[in-house]
Amino acid sequence: MFRLSRPILLTQKGNVCVTDLTLTAAATLGGYARDFDGTSLTEVTPLAIVAAALPLGGENAANAAIKAAYGTRPTATKSSLSKNGKTRLIQVAADQVFVVFASDTNQAEPMVNQALNGTCYTTDQTDVWVALEISGGHARAALARICQIDLHPDTFPLHAAARSTMEHMGAMVIRTGKDQFLLMSASSSAKTFLHALETSLKNVT
Repeated sequence: MFRLSRPILLTQKGNVCVTDLTLTAAATLGGYARDFDGTSLTEVTPLAIVAAALPLGGENAANAAIKAAYGTRPTATKSSLSKNGKTRLIQVAADQVFVVFASDTNQAEPMVNQALNGTCYTTDQTDVWVALEISGGHARAALARICQIDLHPDTFPLHAAARSTMEHMGAMVIRTGKDQFLLMSASSSAKTFLHALETSLKNVT
């Protein structure tokens, strides 16, 4: 999300009025962070999310480019970290991967497209999603109240990834640590998503 850093000013250049403005990145939930009896709930920011769609007939070249760029390839049930540990790849469909990494610029999509040598159709999905990290001893219990996924460590191991619903909202759940999960949902309902998580955490702490 971007916001104006100062009021809009109109200046005259010849016969044309132009705006003098600057856009700065703004976190969807304002950089939310709160502790619930030792379990933290934090908005993950800055974060870039780029969708890489594999073209029909070009899957082999695209998969090879993904592996060459990041040193790994996710599966349908497990995300994976790049060779430098800074990028997470999430398989969201048979022919689509989300490339997720820290970035506070608007150049995420060109960066991924270049890294993949143009073998995929890439689109910037950053503003479509809100990302929250829940971490601590009460994380799994809080999620179990509102998530349909079996999050037991034996069935949902480290880096496991799955789509689900939380309350009435679609969500993506990725296990990133022992008691740590990355949660992604639509930014259009970010405050409702946050409220559901806060309420569940309050009920288990």
